[in-house]
Amino acid sequence: MSITAEKGLQAPGTVPRRARRRWLSWLVATVLVAWAVVRVFGLETGSFLTQLMTFTPYGLALGTVAAVTLAVRRRAAAVPALAACVALAATVLPRAFPEPLTARGPALKVLSINLFSRADAEAVVALVREYDPDVLSALELGPETVRRLDAAGLDRLMPYRVLQPAWGATGSGLFAKHPLTEEKGLFTPIGHNMPAATVTLPSGARAQVVAIHPNPPLGPMVTEWNASLKAMPAPSPDVVRVLAGDFNASLDHRALRDLLAKGYVDAATVVGRGLTPTWPHGRLLPPLIAIDHVLADRRVGVARVEVRDVPRTDHRAVFAELRLP
Repeated sequence: MSITAEKGLQAPGTVPRRARRRWLSWLVATVLVAWAVVRVFGLETGSFLTQLMTFTPYGLALGTVAAVTLAVRRRAAAVPALAACVALAATVLPRAFPEPLTARGPALKVLSINLFSRADAEAVVALVREYDPDVLSALELGPETVRRLDAAGLDRLMPYRVLQPAWGATGSGLFAKHPLTEEKGLFTPIGHNMPAATVTLPSGARAQVVAIHPNPPLGPMVTEWNASLKAMPAPSPDVVRVLAGDFNASLDHRALRDLLAKGYVDAATVVGRGLTPTWPHGRLLPPLIAIDHVLADRRVGVARVEVRDVPRTDHRAVFAELRLP
């Protein structure tokens, strides 16, 4: 046995275990504080940070465990770590608590599905029969997908439509059970096709629905993604406007929060379901993040929101029953 080992001394050039633990504790605290600062102040830039923000609810969960552990062993590092968790909790937890129903006017039921060009048409039509939506916002809608949906019976259930189908992810469309009037020039879509139309309900009430689908914030497309969300139309004082689709964004993205600040509410958040994930579906991993939304004019009440699986697409369907003012 060496003299160093006999005397319990550290070998030259090694870091004492206690010092390593202290360094690791402060590293964890620093990461949590940095995450909280970026999220709270909307400082995400570039593709990596933008995608990382999507996982803020999981960062809060893991960070809370880490902060509590630090509180037991490293109290100095635990203070900023716990403060960061409190800040993150303030941004995340309100999505799990419902708000009282405000508007109680005519119902407007909206169903949104990213069809991935190959969703099970029978399953989609079954959802339409079950929920009886006034409008269906369909993303990644190809010409063949339209044919399959109509063969499954959608043409009889929702005969009115404003469609912009295309191969791949570009196509989108609006299907309705009541008359639709296409709205052209409402805004300049950036990314995929995003048709807009006004639906006239049997009560005579009108509402405007836009099918939303920007490109995802992957790599250099993050700049286009930001521009797309910024270009989306604000609510109108003349007609209730609803944006429904695959936003490729969560409420932990500043770009989506800026869109909400124009005068919208996230329907799922209003009823306490804002943390229900919608993507990915049908893969090895379970759904992890909420990027499919129904945003409604803040004058609108939200009676219920449900999220359902659809075979052969990687997104879950979002159904919202709204109450017009």
